[in-house]
Amino acid sequence: MIPAASMCGDFHSILVFLLILCFEVIIINSKTSTLWKLNSDKTKIIEASPFHPVISYPTEFSGSGFMEEDPLFHIITSTEHVGQSWVKQAVQYYCTDCQKDKQNLTDHPITSMENVRSNSNDEVLDCGKPVNFTYFDNLVGVLNRHRHPIVPEPQAVLCFTKSYGKNKNEIDDFDIDTLEKKLKKAKKEKPKSIQLYNQIGNFWRIKGDAGKAIECFRRALAASPHNAEVLLNLARVLFSLQYLDDAIYLTRRSLEVQSSEKGAWQQYFTLGEIFKAYGHYQEASIHLKHSLELNPGFEPAQIALKEMETMPAATIHIYTLVIIVCLVLGVLLVILSSVDTIVDYSDDIKPQRHFNKAMAMRSIRGITMTAKRCKRTVT
Repeated sequence: MIPAASMCGDFHSILVFLLILCFEVIIINSKTSTLWKLNSDKTKIIEASPFHPVISYPTEFSGSGFMEEDPLFHIITSTEHVGQSWVKQAVQYYCTDCQKDKQNLTDHPITSMENVRSNSNDEVLDCGKPVNFTYFDNLVGVLNRHRHPIVPEPQAVLCFTKSYGKNKNEIDDFDIDTLEKKLKKAKKEKPKSIQLYNQIGNFWRIKGDAGKAIECFRRALAASPHNAEVLLNLARVLFSLQYLDDAIYLTRRSLEVQSSEKGAWQQYFTLGEIFKAYGHYQEASIHLKHSLELNPGFEPAQIALKEMETMPAATIHIYTLVIIVCLVLGVLLVILSSVDTIVDYSDDIKPQRHFNKAMAMRSIRGITMTAKRCKRTVT
């Protein structure tokens, strides 16, 4: 028989466990308990949970501040039925200073939401979402586009001028803010223009943001992989970052696809600068002179030629000279050591007598005469 007291104790323990379990189920805010339904127009999915009220405002905001965001259900609630498909229409808002935003939303929720919407509509001068693939993504400089340092290129201003470097003060007098306003206006008019992508990329070259510039050039090359101007501008970006192999490949590719109607003086000038950076001054001079033939008076090419003319004709690097001297000394030491070894070996060997036929015959005659005498004596 089981005692009654023991049975009561076990029953009491089970009852306490069930009460605790029920309490935990009630207080848990489970996402699986959320119910969803269509609104009255059947164009939007809204929340209709018995544990939460129906939300009629954007899910990022509430009267007491920011709600905990669920990315999956946020996609569902921000999707509307348009025509025969569901389209994501809601605008995402991001918190930059959560504590301050919570206070502002608590005090003035409507005004704060309007301010966030106006700030989110500020136009950003970029080329949109990066493309997934281009034929030049295998280049090292393009692969590392998100890790490039800020390297401004003031010479990129020449892409927006008509004199092409003939005026000395055109770079200093160029207004970058005016250019930015013009590009933003052009972006509204033709947001998917290849020429616009190229110009925005050159704008970021002036600013020194190589990552944004490369993304703009990639977007242009994704639509037009044989655009000589875009290829050249991408080569200029990688050249400023000292990716010389990538730069010379892109420049030569640009030269191959350059139309005969337009002069290729920019390609030859870029090749001259790259070969100059390599230290191949003779090839650099040839390309720079060719560039001046196509565009006489181009000042950067003239300056580069003057710099190379002032350099000595036979320019040998100091390290190369040291290596040559060490090799010559090493060869001399090997030759001297081998000569000493030969002399020592010759001293140790005794001189050998040369074979003489006359002396050999005399020796044979002496032996035969001695043998005859021995026979006579015996007989």
